[in-house]
Order: sequence, then structure tokens, then C-alpha cells
Amino acid sequence: MNSGLKLIILSIALLAVHPVMAIELSHTQVKETRQDASSTATNIFSESDRVRAHLWDLSEVEWQRYKQLMQGIRGSISPSTISPIEVLGIHARDEAERQRYAEVWLRAMREDVDRILAFQRAYDAAGKRLYPNELLIDVDRLPGKTEETSVLQSTDRLLFFARPECPACDMLVGKLLKRIDEVSGIDIYLSDIAPGDDATVRDWASTHHIDPAWVRSRRVTLNHDGGALDKLTSGRGEAPYILRRRGADVSQLRSSDL
Repeated sequence: MNSGLKLIILSIALLAVHPVMAIELSHTQVKETRQDASSTATNIFSESDRVRAHLWDLSEVEWQRYKQLMQGIRGSISPSTISPIEVLGIHARDEAERQRYAEVWLRAMREDVDRILAFQRAYDAAGKRLYPNELLIDVDRLPGKTEETSVLQSTDRLLFFARPECPACDMLVGKLLKRIDEVSGIDIYLSDIAPGDDATVRDWASTHHIDPAWVRSRRVTLNHDGGALDKLTSGRGEAPYILRRRGADVSQLRSSDL
């Protein structure tokens, strides 16, 4: 075969191969483009995400991980109100990360209790200023013993008077909290602490495992006694002491009633 014919055959072979290579290259580029687009869509960080992440003091990476976790089992079994900090802490990837989120959540809850107590003090002060001659509860309307078949009803609210370093109080608060779902709420009044000593109130609540969510929703309120028990019982009451408010009627509950 002469050199001219060999050159013609080689040229034909190259022309046959190049279109196939072009098609394969084009297909690869399209596939990579689609993958890039899919990845971008998954990792979009919207303005709303940015604002919410900032409110929780989370980075973009942390926020994206929180959103991803909520697409799985956590979003299926947890209430919609669960915080991003709790989600990231529950699914921490090591002990250091778990400890960091626990500390962040603890600081947030302590600050929230401080805000709640500050508002409660303002509320109490407003009551004294706007209605100075009215009692919180009219003691004269306290009924005697009744033969009620149901000790607690869903509309009842319990007033529990306690003090620190009181074993009997500790026992009763545990029994009360076990029945919190049976009443509309529990108002706790602590005596034998200095006025404005919110740290002691907060530590007492933490020691007795009072859920901050109960406090935020006012199912449980934390208060300084400030002489309230003496007013309600004409000086005859002593902590631990439980009152049940049912509508306009208020009556004493014994520990055996719980």
C-alpha cells in the first residue's frame, strides 16, 4: 500500500472517531451541569434562613445541618417548636459539640427565666398600683370541706407555697408536677428568700426539674411569696401549703388529696 492511500485511510478513521468523542464529552458536561444545579438548589441559603440563623447565633453551615436533620426522624417525632440548638445538640457528632450546644441552650434558658421573672415583678407591681385595695383572692370566700368526687379538674389552678431547704416542700412539688396535665396550671410562691433574689428562685426551679417550657407558657409561674400566704390565710398558713382555685372559689388541699 502506497503512502498516499495510507494517509487517506488514517484521515477517514480520525473523522469517524472524533464525533463519538464529542458526543461523550457533551454528555459528561450536561451531567456535571445538572449535578451542580441540583447541589445549588439543595444548599440555597435564603434571606429568611440568614435572619433566623442570626437570631440563633448559628453559622450558615450549622443552619443547613439543622434543616437537614429536621427532614429526617427529628422532624417527625419532635414538636414543631423544638429549637435549632436542641436539634443540633441532640444530634451532636461528638462530646465536645454536645457540650457546646448544651451550654448555649442553658444560657438561653436562664436568660429567658430572668425575663419572665422581671415581667412577673412588673405585673405584681402594676396590680398593687392599679388596684391597691383589692386582695389577690377574697379569703372570706374560702369554703370549708366539701364532698367533691373529683379533687382536681382541668380548669383548676393550684397555688403552692414553699421555701428552700424544706424536705416536705420538695416532696409535695414532685407530686404536684406529676399532675400538671390535670389542671390549668400551678403558681409557685417561694418564701424565706430576699426580695428580688431571682437567682435563688431560678436555682430552686432547676433543682426541682421544672420545665422552662412550662414557665414560658405560664402553666407554671415562679413568684416571691412577699406575704401572699399570710394574706390568703389570715396568718394561719405555713409552707408547704396548697390552695386550689376553681372559678371564684379557693380551698385548701391536703397532701393526701394529691
